[in-house]
Amino acid sequence: MLIQKGKIRKIHSISEAQDQEIKNYLQGAIRCHDKVAAGKWFSLRDLMGGANFDWNGTPMQALIEAYQGRSDAFKMTAKSAGWLLKAAIEEDPCRHYETKKEAFTRMYRWVKE
Repeated sequence: MLIQKGKIRKIHSISEAQDQEIKNYLQGAIRCHDKVAAGKWFSLRDLMGGANFDWNGTPMQALIEAYQGRSDAFKMTAKSAGWLLKAAIEEDPCRHYETKKEAFTRMYRWVKE
């Protein structure tokens, strides 16, 4: 759950089932991050970029397919993934996260209670 409430956008380019599957997948990535780097700021790039950029065979692939063929496919995929990450964090009933924006990147951090 986000400490600072904000806007959460619905992603209309994927099905409800795909939406939930992606949020579940992201929740797992968030929990892994929290286990190894508790209290440190993270972004979608930290969870799904770098060595984890190949989304083939993961629920994230649905986002790539949803925007395939568009001139702004990469940009839209990244934005949608960011909104889904924010939604996954907001829907977590057990943990609280603070958020900040650095340049154009939304960052999150688990706040242990």
